[in-house]
Amino acid sequence: MTTVTDENFAQEVLDSSAPVIVHFQAPWCGVCRLITPVLHTFQSDWLGAIRVLEVNADENFKLANHYQLRTLPTLLYIHQGQVLHRIEGFSSREGLRSRLDDIANRYRLEKTYSQSA
Repeated sequence: MTTVTDENFAQEVLDSSAPVIVHFQAPWCGVCRLITPVLHTFQSDWLGAIRVLEVNADENFKLANHYQLRTLPTLLYIHQGQVLHRIEGFSSREGLRSRLDDIANRYRLEKTYSQSA
């Protein structure tokens, strides 16, 4: 997963032609580390249709403040510079994956291959 910062956020996220899931995290955040494999799998399954990028909230205060982070991890679905969906709080990996797939389906993204059950 690519890491973005205050310096390249506009180029990598806001100006991206593809929709982006931004994972705001911190190295000390255990839940952040737990959901990272889910995000990697999601990105692989939706390759080309969506990008998943990571922001270290501790090192990028301007972004954390701009997006009014209240908790970590926080996921933002951003397309054409607009936040269209926000996910805070996670009950399970499966629940997160379901929410991510719902977002992708809601915005009619094309999957690269069918998931096996």
